[in-house]
Amino acid sequence: MRGLLWRKLFYQGAKPEFSEAEIKRYRHIYEQALLQQSLELDTEIQVDHFLQYLSQYHQVLFHGSNATDIQEFIPRPQTLYTGQMTEAVFATSDGIWPVFYAIFNRIKLHGNFRNGCIECNNHRYYFFSLSEETCQNDPWCEGAVYVLPRVSFKKQGKGFLVFDEWTSSKPVQPLFHIRVKPSDFAYLHQVSAHRSAESILKTWFMYKSRIKKGSSYTP
Repeated sequence: MRGLLWRKLFYQGAKPEFSEAEIKRYRHIYEQALLQQSLELDTEIQVDHFLQYLSQYHQVLFHGSNATDIQEFIPRPQTLYTGQMTEAVFATSDGIWPVFYAIFNRIKLHGNFRNGCIECNNHRYYFFSLSEETCQNDPWCEGAVYVLPRVSFKKQGKGFLVFDEWTSSKPVQPLFHIRVKPSDFAYLHQVSAHRSAESILKTWFMYKSRIKKGSSYTP
């Protein structure tokens, strides 16, 4: 039942698959990145596909940021997707969601923005929406996705609505980071525009129809 609802409202992500050649190549890239602490992928490699490989084959998580020089993430007061306050470092095991946070220029934000990666029955569902004012303010930039060790993180959420959200109450040093640009974001053309004052439920129920009608951000 939940899966039907999320598929109706949001975009269902494809399950990643990896050939033996890709696994071998990605493992080599990962090992080199650990030594260099930064990485720019070849243009023929999809960033989210590589991140999904890392999540599946290595004990790592991801954090997207506009900043490209973070040496350590410090726990700070933030709100979980449930609305509960916590003091933590946030991360995700998903390969698409952190790219949004890396390329969304928070300086350009007016009002609010709404987004998520929902997990249900081994599927993932995505939604991304910016306020109308933000959409008109050239909201994208280059950024970085940080690859973090998973050891200190705990998975958050249970019940009807579960986001792929992880938190650590301890400082976390990244293993390395990957430089990304707006075109690396798989759902760049599926970002809708909403009114900041409207309810989150209206944003959810109008999300895909707004995309189809063209009420979305067009880069």
